[in-house]
Amino acid sequence: MSETWTTACRADELEPGGATTVPGACPPIAVFNVDGEFLATDDTCTHADFSLADGYLDGDTVECELHFAQFSVRTGAPLTAPATDPLGTYPVRVVDGEVQVAVTARCVLQTFRA
Repeated sequence: MSETWTTACRADELEPGGATTVPGACPPIAVFNVDGEFLATDDTCTHADFSLADGYLDGDTVECELHFAQFSVRTGAPLTAPATDPLGTYPVRVVDGEVQVAVTARCVLQTFRA
């Protein structure tokens, strides 16, 4: 299956430390600007149904505003409770000034629990 690339925004519209969502993506996808590097994850917190694009980005860590769970936007890994499940991540590219996300190329970090 080939990847389907969808434009999230123009690169100059998303400031460092900012986030947005990919229009019409299902499941919802968030795009983050980490010091000029664009990264994409599932937009919905795995602990509760809340948008991570509305959360707080500190470096490459996003914090959900609802219960303060934190995730790596690079890997999708949950970093703090109450979240225990990882986010899906997506490839991102910039083409002609547009931030594009491969919405069909979701990857989930495998976690192992004892």
